[in-house]
Amino acid sequence: MNMQTKFAGMEVGYDVPALPGMSVGEIQTPCLILDLDALERNIKKMGDYAKAHNMRHRAHGKMHKSVDVLKLQMEQGGAIGVCCQKVSEAEVFARAGIKDILVSNQVRDPAKIDRAARMPKINDGRVIVCVDDVANIVDLSAAAQKHGTTLDVFVEIDCGAGRCGVTTTEAVVEIAKAAAAAPNLRFLGLQAYQGAMQHMDDYDARKAKLDAAIAQVTDAVEALKKEGLEPEIVSGGGTGSYYFESNSGIYNELQCGSYAFMDADYGRIRDENGKRIDQGEWENALFILTSVMSHAKADKAICDAGLKAQSVDSGLPFIYGRDDVKYIKCSDEHGVIEDLNGVLKVNEKLKLVPGHCDPTCNVHDWYVGVRNGKVETLWPVSARGKAY
Repeated sequence: MNMQTKFAGMEVGYDVPALPGMSVGEIQTPCLILDLDALERNIKKMGDYAKAHNMRHRAHGKMHKSVDVLKLQMEQGGAIGVCCQKVSEAEVFARAGIKDILVSNQVRDPAKIDRAARMPKINDGRVIVCVDDVANIVDLSAAAQKHGTTLDVFVEIDCGAGRCGVTTTEAVVEIAKAAAAAPNLRFLGLQAYQGAMQHMDDYDARKAKLDAAIAQVTDAVEALKKEGLEPEIVSGGGTGSYYFESNSGIYNELQCGSYAFMDADYGRIRDENGKRIDQGEWENALFILTSVMSHAKADKAICDAGLKAQSVDSGLPFIYGRDDVKYIKCSDEHGVIEDLNGVLKVNEKLKLVPGHCDPTCNVHDWYVGVRNGKVETLWPVSARGKAY
């Protein structure tokens, strides 16, 4: 399908923010734009790293919620599949033909369990679920038997995030044994993602948290081996920690997501040399394109990207490539930009790097892919709103 056919009948400014072939100056704002060159470099870099370290990379779909971005991660970065946080989110990727899906979360509601158990039928793919309670095994097994499918099981270890997951080796072994013995389930491995440390700025502080996590996971793996249940996959690792897991000798699968887009919060963390990771390790590829809509106050410009265009849970965005103006606050529909020298003009467009990419992407319908100053493609935010 060519681009003209794909977007036939769509109106710019109502259905979509732009169409392929338009200049960046014609894009309707506020919207998400992707620097396709930077995105592809990030994806290839992570893919090369994972391959060099003999690691599988399961890209985290909750970050972009986009089938098109995931397919790019698979085609250009060698990603083997996707992580999702919710069953409905996972279904979007299954229906798009993705055959290796991890629901990296607990599935306990009977209706959600039923949908998860049906999912392998969509495209004859593999579906993995995380378990941190042996009682969940019975329900998952019953649903898989009902639908004539097999669900793979990761036992989730709480290795420091303080959310889901078991905290003792005994509990890991108990759940793994139950999964291995249950009809239509298969014990596949461990989910061990240390989420609490991903955004800690200091490299040594992050390493200390991961050292503790690796020791905990190593103990669990050794105990499972003694029971004849050696994990096939030990999965975890994020943009702030992937180098620790990949050199641990115990993990063999990464779950990185934000590296592809980068945001302001992740950009602030430091590598082992004290350098921000958005200043060499990864490039900013995702931006909120915004326009100046008012400059009635001499020292302030008002733009059209406020709270409804982004998430500020991890702080305000910064204006990319500018040190003469600063985004200082926002309300529902407005962003306030400090412009002490009055350099901005009405209708001038600016690129904002969001504080937190995941929830920011979830409030938009489209990504506008840009290359060489032109719109090259539009990708829908495929799983937007799939929170159940």
